[in-house]
Amino acid sequence: MRHHQTLLVAGAVGALILGGLATATLPAAAATSGCAVTYTVRSEWPGGFSADLDVTNLGDPTSDWTLTFDFPNADQRVTQGWSAVWTQSGAGVSAASMDWNGSLATDASTSIGFVGARGDANPVPASFALNGTPCTGSTTPTGVRPPPPARTRPPPRRTVRLRSSASSATRSSPRTANRTGCWAWTGPQPSSRACRARACSTPARSTRRPWTP
Repeated sequence: MRHHQTLLVAGAVGALILGGLATATLPAAAATSGCAVTYTVRSEWPGGFSADLDVTNLGDPTSDWTLTFDFPNADQRVTQGWSAVWTQSGAGVSAASMDWNGSLATDASTSIGFVGARGDANPVPASFALNGTPCTGSTTPTGVRPPPPARTRPPPRRTVRLRSSASSATRSSPRTANRTGCWAWTGPQPSSRACRARACSTPARSTRRPWTP
């Protein structure tokens, strides 16, 4: 007697399939910086002058800033200033923000000024820089922000069907004979389908007594 059984296995059995990862690449956003400065000489007198500077942030918002520039003449110097912490080394001048005016949003402006000493001439500084970026009146990319994490898709599931057969009743299997002489499967169910042995070809014995006249 030959016994056949069919197993249904979900997933990859004996074979592995690697699913590709689907990624969505988004364009990276570039940080920008830029500024504009208006330098105005308010008044002059022999040996001295006063100047105002309007500083506009054209780039990304900043929480603090430092404005730098160079005097054209060696005899120009800052003697006192306001709305910034003023320092000078040689011809180089630096004005650092204070607690109350350090935050500058995009296109926001702040005004600072100073009183200076001079010689016979009082030329205007040729260039300015805000946090190291030249103030040209336009913006410049300064870096690339990392893109958001890529989305991934799990590998697809695959169903594999396996078939196996038992050659005869002599092969070891978890079966027992019931009272009618038929084989019944007593082991664990290998899948959602029940495995049943074929019905026995030998008819069950009759338990009735023969009729006696």
